[in-house]
Parts: sequence; structure tokens; C-alpha cells
Amino acid sequence: MAIRLRYPEIAPEGYAALSSLGHYINTATALSPVLIGLVDLRASLLNQCRFCINMHSAELRKHHEPQTRIDAVADWKRSDAFTPRERAALAWTDALTLLETGSHASDEDYAAIKEFFNEKDIVDLTFAVASINAWNRMGVAFRPQWNAQRAAAVTEGISKEPSQGDSNTPVPQVRSAVHDDGAKSRTTHDGTALSRQAAPACGKHW
Repeated sequence: MAIRLRYPEIAPEGYAALSSLGHYINTATALSPVLIGLVDLRASLLNQCRFCINMHSAELRKHHEPQTRIDAVADWKRSDAFTPRERAALAWTDALTLLETGSHASDEDYAAIKEFFNEKDIVDLTFAVASINAWNRMGVAFRPQWNAQRAAAVTEGISKEPSQGDSNTPVPQVRSAVHDDGAKSRTTHDGTALSRQAAPACGKHW
């Protein structure tokens, strides 16, 4: 399917506002990049946002996640690939994404997430679920096209395929990603590299 429009260019203020929530999630919470990536991929699968599915699968691979775990997100309830804490986060993602057909975040769901997350982390995890659901809806509405080559260039800090009109836009350097220490880094929905030590910079990979 062809891209419908480039919404970050049409409404940059709104795009920046949504991106700022992602920046908070990635830089000011105790949630690990892998856990956020699993949540992002799960919601994207439920919402069938192809761009986001490709993006977050690639991001998890960047964090050295095995393909077997990435594939298992689609049917996580019947998989033994995830820790109890990850399973609780995935269940919370399902409860908040499938509002019409799911459990509607029941008391049982809330009790389950409280077993593994403190109050601040529950709030931050809920922000993460809300954020990816918003990005999924932008992706479904406007059909951005996943460009794996450009995404790889962003990850390497080298723009190999500048998009029209941004040939002079530098692509940020991305630090090596790790699982749970202070040097976390992720790529956002605009191709931005984020780390605990760095502010976001602009750069699209679609």
C-alpha cells in the first residue's frame, strides 16, 4: 500500500508532542528497552500496524533478542520464552489495547501487574501502552512505509538514503544498546536515537 501522507511534515507540532511522550518513556523511566520493545511489538501486532511491527521487531534484534522470542510475542500466552514480569507487562498491554473485546483492565489484571511493578512503573508502563497505541493509529491511518536500509543507516549514524527535502539533515549517532543498565538506547518512530545520556535528534526512516 502506498503512503497516504507524511504526517510529521504536515503537523510537526503534534508529531513533536507525541514524540515527547516517547522521549519520557525512554529516558526517564525504569522500564528496560527490551520490555518496552516487547510491549510495542505486542500492541502493534494487535493493531496490525505493519510499519510498527517491522520497526519494533528490528529494534528488538538490535537489542540482541533472539528471533524465537520476537516471533513468540504473537502468541505469548502459550510461550515459555518470557519471564513472569514480561508476561505481566504483555498481559497489561493486551488489557489496555483490546478495550472493546478484552477484559477492560479488570481488577484481576491490575492485581497481576501490581505483583511485578511498583506504582511508578505501572504508570510508566501504561504511558508506554498508550503511546504505542497512538503511533499504531497514525501508522494505520497514513501508511508510512518501512525502509529497512534507512533504518539501519540511522542506527549506524550514517544517512545512506536521505529522504526528499532532508538531504542536509544529520542522522544521529546511536550508542550500543544494552538490556538493563544506565546506557539504554532505542530508536523512536521517527528514527530518532535515544539514550539515557543524549537528547533526541530528528531523522526519519520512511
